[in-house]
Amino acid sequence: MTERDRDRRLVAILRGITPAEIEAVVEELIEAGFDAIEIPLNSPTPFVSIRLAAARAARHTGPARLIGAGTVLSPDDVDRVRDHGGNLIVAPNMDRAVISRALDLGLTMMPGVITPTEALAAIDAGARDLKIFPASLLGPAGINAMRAVLPDGIRLYAVGGVGADDFAAYADAGVYGFGLGSSLFRPGHGAPQVSTAATTCMASMRHVYGGR
Repeated sequence: MTERDRDRRLVAILRGITPAEIEAVVEELIEAGFDAIEIPLNSPTPFVSIRLAAARAARHTGPARLIGAGTVLSPDDVDRVRDHGGNLIVAPNMDRAVISRALDLGLTMMPGVITPTEALAAIDAGARDLKIFPASLLGPAGINAMRAVLPDGIRLYAVGGVGADDFAAYADAGVYGFGLGSSLFRPGHGAPQVSTAATTCMASMRHVYGGR
């Protein structure tokens, strides 16, 4: 497992962020080690923020980071994310048309699932990174039970009601990574607040997964 694998275990969810805030926040996240950033489409002018975030990330050296959108509900929105420089598509649900369009465009796709039926359908559609949402409803025990029926090579991300204090329990259940929303960013939080939270989360993740 490389350092970049560990860094991509955390996806920053910037729900509610504005274009005026995005560049400073993205800079702090990258400095803290985040390589995956999601801007939900129910944020103010999200495609502008995606374009600005992708451009800011491109200024940094190293392999390309995952910058894109969450709450993606249609293939047309997948196209718009790509057209604005995004390469990450995250959905709250399992929609075959969205998965197919994202994969056809060569984007990283993370559909939302909550049951084994949804998870297996998403895998059949081609997804390999699954967002367990809301993860707090299943908890580590429920996710561990679901993981037992999934094929090898599938990465599970716990999203919804999960913070740094929960990493160890979910890691023991076989969760690969986490989507972090309100524990990392809320509307009105400035870049310094995000930097502090991001550094704490990254340190916790590296401690939990460092020996795995």
